[in-house]
Amino acid sequence: MGVAGDARARVTAGTNIEAGPSRHVIARTLLPYVLIAPAVVVIAGVLGYPLAMLLWLSTQHYGLRELFQHQGEFVGLANFATILGDSEFRHVVLISVVFTVVNVGVSMLIATGIALLLERLSRPVRILLSSGLVLVWATPVIPAINLWQWMFDYEFGVVNWLLTHLGAGNYIHHNWFENPLQGFTVITVIVVWGAIPFLALMLYAGLTQVPRELVEAAEIDGARPWQVFAMVTVPILRPLFLILFSLSTIWDFQVFNQVWVLLNQRPSKDYFLISVYSFQESFRVSKFGLGAAAAVVMVAILLVVTFVYVRQTVRLTTEEAV
Repeated sequence: MGVAGDARARVTAGTNIEAGPSRHVIARTLLPYVLIAPAVVVIAGVLGYPLAMLLWLSTQHYGLRELFQHQGEFVGLANFATILGDSEFRHVVLISVVFTVVNVGVSMLIATGIALLLERLSRPVRILLSSGLVLVWATPVIPAINLWQWMFDYEFGVVNWLLTHLGAGNYIHHNWFENPLQGFTVITVIVVWGAIPFLALMLYAGLTQVPRELVEAAEIDGARPWQVFAMVTVPILRPLFLILFSLSTIWDFQVFNQVWVLLNQRPSKDYFLISVYSFQESFRVSKFGLGAAAAVVMVAILLVVTFVYVRQTVRLTTEEAV
């Protein structure tokens, strides 16, 4: 009995020893989820509820009558069938995609150049330029757009006066928004101007984290500056580039204020981006269901693009960890 009792005691002790680490591992596994749970609840309340309401409204026939009655008519996917079958909406989506690609590309290109410039400037000049970028970033959107609207005004615009006096042509009383190509060029200038500060400062912060010994080794091996940037800097900062590309895509694909304010809240169909189209259908034509469906399509496109960016970021992070 004594031997049997000792054996049972050893088995029990072994079981307790194994059970202890298991509970500890479980607690460590659950701890991150417990810590982020409050933030998830807040995000679900702040973002999830409006998104759910948008999805619900997109399945309703909801006009002025239904607005006053506080009761829409369920139509399922009819609103999506209507807008996806509309050639005008498909054209709007195409214009939005092209507009986004151009704005993101130009913004990232100029921001990268400014970040590289910041890296090479003396400390006083770098502080001065960074302060200017922060001031641009801190400027409220609507006053900034109003300022640009005055600069491109067909009658009193300083841009028309400057181009005329520089000999670029006769730009007196030139209306930049009469031609959609010129109008979207002006809008692109404003969007890029507002996006550059954040992108440039983030890229500069990333450049400061590139190991200097790798850059010096490449320079010793005879690599030119553009080769150092392409072969050393870009691979290291690729996750940061992906994040910034993702954020820029989200911001530029849903541009609204620049178009709406510049065109005095009366944009023609030539200037309809998907956000403007959604607003127009909802609040100008009072087809809230169709406007909500257009907004859902915009969100769906952004989700697909964001998923691709996030997947690439996770893959790069996993490869670096391995």
